[in-house]
Amino acid sequence: MKRLRLGIPKGSLQETTLRVLERAGWRITVGSRSYTATTDDPELECLLVRAQEMARYVAAGALDAGLTGRDWVAETGAEVREVLELAYAKQGLGRVRWVLAVPEDSPVQSVQELEGKTIATELVRMTEQYLARQGVRARVEFSWGATEIKVPRLADAIVEITETGASLRANRLRVLDTVLESATVLIASHVAWADPWTRSRIEHLALLLEGAVSAMGKVGLMLNVRREHLPAVLEVLPALERPTISPLSDPAWVAVNTVVDESIVRRIIPQLKQRQAQGIVEYPLNKVVL
Repeated sequence: MKRLRLGIPKGSLQETTLRVLERAGWRITVGSRSYTATTDDPELECLLVRAQEMARYVAAGALDAGLTGRDWVAETGAEVREVLELAYAKQGLGRVRWVLAVPEDSPVQSVQELEGKTIATELVRMTEQYLARQGVRARVEFSWGATEIKVPRLADAIVEITETGASLRANRLRVLDTVLESATVLIASHVAWADPWTRSRIEHLALLLEGAVSAMGKVGLMLNVRREHLPAVLEVLPALERPTISPLSDPAWVAVNTVVDESIVRRIIPQLKQRQAQGIVEYPLNKVVL
């Protein structure tokens, strides 16, 4: 039996990726000390690989496809096909930034003032390219982790990844500039993409992953309302396109079905009730396929 060999990022992206895959329809179980995963899909084989190494293994054909950050694809220079961007990170939806940062009390106010200085980072290649674009010559040292604590004693500045900025603030660091923005991407090897069966499986995976990410942070709303009150109800109902309105057995009533951001539900349900909506049901979503 042919199987799609998929790489799952081990580390900071692991738990969110597993949740997205579950919402997409795959149950994946990872042992506490294992680098392999079991799935409920006999045509899917999963292996946990560090995000920093994913693109290299996909490019070499050891994996057919993998989920990793676009930053690490660029850093390794691996020749892979980007199939889909999935804007999620460790803490939820959104992109991440690699930022150039210095201690809050550092006299340095711009990247140009780092001429001849030392910068610590995991993202060495991309940092060197950034400095070259800025016309700055500085020493870029690879950091094995805990990069935030290396200034000012071990380095003059760092280039570090941030999602919310909380770690930078906790370590009293000040951002000078954004070096690179990144998002999670689904990548495939060129050999796998050229194979009709494997490509079909990757496209199937991409469709469902995109639907799962689109549904994150959203819920469905169903309600009934008399036709004369429908315009007032629609005024408070945002939707991806427009709400679905269906007639009921009583011609004086209609059913309304829509998708909204979960964060606004607590505000709009009371408004819907004030506008004579009845039978309001909120339900969770696993996928929204546009």
